[in-house]
Amino acid sequence: MKSVLSWGRYPHLPQEAHVVTWRDGIRAAWADASREHGTTLAFGNGRSYGDSCLAASGHVVQTLPLDRLIAADWQTGVLRAEPGVTLEQILDVAIPRGWMLPVTPGTKYATLGGAIANDVHGKNHHVRGTFGRHVRRFALARSDGTQFECAPDEQPEYFAATIGGLGLTGLILWAEIQLMPIRSSMIDMTSIRFANLDEFFSLSEQLDPLHEYSVAWVDCQSRGSALGRGIFMVGDHANDGPLEVTRRKKRTVPFTLPIPVFNRVTLRAFNELYYQKQQRGEVSTQVSYDTYFYPLDSLLEWNRIYGRAGFQQYQCVVPPNTARDATRAILDAIAASGTGSFLAVLKRCGDVRSPGLLSFPREGTSLALDFPQRDALNTRLFTQLDTIVREAGGRIYPAKDAHMPGADFRGAYPQWQQLEALRDPALLSRFWERTTRT
Repeated sequence: MKSVLSWGRYPHLPQEAHVVTWRDGIRAAWADASREHGTTLAFGNGRSYGDSCLAASGHVVQTLPLDRLIAADWQTGVLRAEPGVTLEQILDVAIPRGWMLPVTPGTKYATLGGAIANDVHGKNHHVRGTFGRHVRRFALARSDGTQFECAPDEQPEYFAATIGGLGLTGLILWAEIQLMPIRSSMIDMTSIRFANLDEFFSLSEQLDPLHEYSVAWVDCQSRGSALGRGIFMVGDHANDGPLEVTRRKKRTVPFTLPIPVFNRVTLRAFNELYYQKQQRGEVSTQVSYDTYFYPLDSLLEWNRIYGRAGFQQYQCVVPPNTARDATRAILDAIAASGTGSFLAVLKRCGDVRSPGLLSFPREGTSLALDFPQRDALNTRLFTQLDTIVREAGGRIYPAKDAHMPGADFRGAYPQWQQLEALRDPALLSRFWERTTRT
């Protein structure tokens, strides 16, 4: 066995991984882990940030070696694969054939199983919703030895509970998804610099309906009349051009730094440089899909820059009627704290419903930032932010969370009890234990 951690490395709870190489070996590995440790949890490539991917027992069944493509129909774009297949592996075979993931998060190193369990979303939520909307069916294994297929019209309660179900309903053996046709692997992108939060909302209202992809970087250190300034980026798949898999040169952070790179001074300097580097108000260009969707993937092990204590990501979504005031209050609190991240992502989510019970996105505005783990500072700041989000009627993303009070989770996700009723008793995460039992 080997030891694995969540991507944020907080909480620092190393997991002993029981590695599964073949689908027919899942039952034995699961039985061994459960017999010796009571409960376990599926673990893919460790791209979940907080404790939703950590087993309460400290022992996980790692499915990453289950990375085989089972079948594909390149006329219709339907692909079936094992849960350990990464999004990168899917893109490598799909893009040259004119197909793209219809929804992708900000990393291509997430697995197919993880994308379903967390019902990931991307820059086009306002157009295509979450990843779960494009899942056709999957096979689920339970600890009692049963296996069955799930689809919208077949075991529908398990289908809904598994999408966004944080890996608690069973182990996915394979999944079938519908890809999206594209004519080119290039993205036509326009970047627009905006001066404050009001300008962001104006741009979003104007441009979101016109483009497939829409997202903004926001300066989390700006205040006053410049509060919420940033760069708005819209994109669309080019109508013609190559269908090529991008091979960018990758660099690796070679070791975990003793302390975080970012502090009040360096963060303010970085944000100022990043904002000012786009000297013109609007710039149009064409970039590869890899550059547009996965800017951080070219720096391997980038989580090490946050130091030995790790980091937490805070991602929330607040509904349209409270979005402006709540987002302004959140950004103001973050700027006043002197902490935050170099990559702060602001975007508006659409009203496309997910089939999943506990899907995070809802119509409204989403903000995501990374915070170096400093216990006292983060506790004070997150308490402030939680209050703002709660009073605005918003919620926090379980896949990124390592602190959410149980009452907040249960209030924001009232269908958690339906998931609990379908949860496999041999599967239990630290997150689920923390938020449903306290």
